[in-house]
Amino acid sequence: MNVKVSGITNMKQLQQLDGLNVDFAGLIFYKPSPRYAVDNFDKKAIKKADLDIKTVGIFKNASYDEIMKAVEDYELDLVQFHGEESPELCEGISAELEVIKTFRIGDEDANAIDKMIKPFDEVCDYYLFDKAPKKGVGSEGKKFDWKKIGGAKIEKPFFLGGGIRPEDAALINSYKHPDFFAVDINSHFEKEPGNKDMSLILQFMHGLKQNKKL
Repeated sequence: MNVKVSGITNMKQLQQLDGLNVDFAGLIFYKPSPRYAVDNFDKKAIKKADLDIKTVGIFKNASYDEIMKAVEDYELDLVQFHGEESPELCEGISAELEVIKTFRIGDEDANAIDKMIKPFDEVCDYYLFDKAPKKGVGSEGKKFDWKKIGGAKIEKPFFLGGGIRPEDAALINSYKHPDFFAVDINSHFEKEPGNKDMSLILQFMHGLKQNKKL
């Protein structure tokens, strides 16, 4: 199971995640976020670092030029869209690097989810399913009903996000879907916004491995 840790705000923790063999690290480039990466990251340090972890730039309604400047400055491996980006923008970015498109799931049924994702089928490499918030832009640290995407015609590797906790390893391993690719973790693995608790992340990763063996 692939693991993505989002909301990384400093180089030290990026290196620690790399040491834990985490697969993806999400750097948020949305200024209103309490986990805004730009103020704390040294661009030169990222470029010099020899890391195996893939960096994902997370954007909300940014322009093509803004996105590509961040891609160049931080040598991002993937781009994740978390706003109302158009399929045309996704297509333009996907010509340069891999794209993850986030969809927020609320009361939609499988047919509604199919309609939601269809315009992006040819222009994205991955989907990320998160919980639709009552307000704001985040998942509010809560899960959506994962069964809702079971009947949808996804047929693309996807991340599950929203409300995943350290104790959820067994639940994740029990979830079956042919396109389930990775989990996205964030707020429940923090001491404070942007400051990850590495012991909780390590505990979670060990849990994924142990439960998979059972």
